[in-house]
Amino acid sequence: MDEAELIRRAKDGELECFNQLVLRYQTQVYNLSFRMVGHAATAEDITQESFVSAYRKLRSFQAGNFLAWLMRIATNACMDHFRSAHSKRNVSLEELEENPSFSPASGGESPEAYALRRELGEVLKQSLLSIPSDQRIALILIDLQGLSYDEASQVIGVPIGTVKSRLSRGRIAMRERLQSKRELLPSGFRFS
Repeated sequence: MDEAELIRRAKDGELECFNQLVLRYQTQVYNLSFRMVGHAATAEDITQESFVSAYRKLRSFQAGNFLAWLMRIATNACMDHFRSAHSKRNVSLEELEENPSFSPASGGESPEAYALRRELGEVLKQSLLSIPSDQRIALILIDLQGLSYDEASQVIGVPIGTVKSRLSRGRIAMRERLQSKRELLPSGFRFS
């Protein structure tokens, strides 16, 4: 069943059709949320809140880009999270624990390569979290989620020129933050 039909039937009260939309887009909404807040448990909560909100507002959705509409809801939920005092205190125990059961598969990456990859991942995550949220959302939507400038403009609710400006400033900010850790970057990505 195509997206338009799922939306129409979900608006008519068919919960299974809305569930199909959730299955279709949950990964993108979670990825956006996780990259915005940096905590898996919080991103899961925001993803769930986003779909509950989308379900409640589904009747107000007019024909258009459903994914952009959904990402806008998720973006707003992330921004609400940042505004709440709760976000300063919310730390998941799972994120504080190390993964003691890791062992590379035979023929897999070496422990050193694994450690470097994990360290690079953490540097990228912390770098992304350290840039202003308006630049971060532009980077996530365009560079990581693959949305077009027009789609990102719809999600963020600003003109395309503003999206391009925020994206440019965000890329510069990321580059500056990563220059101090260039030894972790693959050689093709090291800055001179």
